[in-house]
Amino acid sequence: MKSLLKKTKPRLFQRIKHLKRFLKKIIFYGNTKHCPVCNSHIRAFRTFGEIPRPNALCPICDSLERHRLDWVFLKRNTNLLDKSPKRVLHIGAEPEFERKLRECRHINYLSADLNDSHAMIKMDITNIQYPDNSFDIIYCSHVLEHVQEDRKAMREIYRVLKQGGWALLQVPITCERTFEDPNIEDPQEREKLFGQHDHVRTYGHDYIDRLRESGFTVEKLTSEEVLGNTSDLVYMGMPKNEFVFFCQKIATREVF
Repeated sequence: MKSLLKKTKPRLFQRIKHLKRFLKKIIFYGNTKHCPVCNSHIRAFRTFGEIPRPNALCPICDSLERHRLDWVFLKRNTNLLDKSPKRVLHIGAEPEFERKLRECRHINYLSADLNDSHAMIKMDITNIQYPDNSFDIIYCSHVLEHVQEDRKAMREIYRVLKQGGWALLQVPITCERTFEDPNIEDPQEREKLFGQHDHVRTYGHDYIDRLRESGFTVEKLTSEEVLGNTSDLVYMGMPKNEFVFFCQKIATREVF
């Protein structure tokens, strides 16, 4: 009886989740906005953030502006969903992305986090316990601004990425040049200087230099370049000032 309950509970929870989502889609249905992450047509995105941002949160899947931009880029500009077998490392896993990627049979999926118990493994990204060339794809969004030794983390991500593989390494760009001070440990001071109590720096446009120093070939795209037109930015609730950092580990040719 107990074993039957154990098998039934996960299925029951999944059905309840599906029912809740279905009801949300009915309640918030409209033709004004579209969330590409959960493929929902809604009346409006919700306001969200410590400094309130309008049109930020999807009421169906809780995706934010950056998640919607990333998902559109991943679908349109990468081989993530092309059905070829691949091993994917998802650092700091967003629940909706995790759900979608785990459903893909061609993806050998692994979520990792240092503090989140829901992740499949506990991982310090400055010391990744996997061999060189372990993953085809790595997705890491808004994590590095929390990491003191971000350059070391970038080198580790590069190391475990396969030759010819790629990573999407997203951070908030909030100033012209990166500002950090490892001596600042007070949460209130960090919030004042870095925008959040657990951030250790603000990234500027020189972030791309750190990625390249770590070995990556980097393509930086604006949200307008990803979407192709400004009307889709408004329709999908994306900001003009967001960037995508597409990082590749170019395969080296053997010399004979």
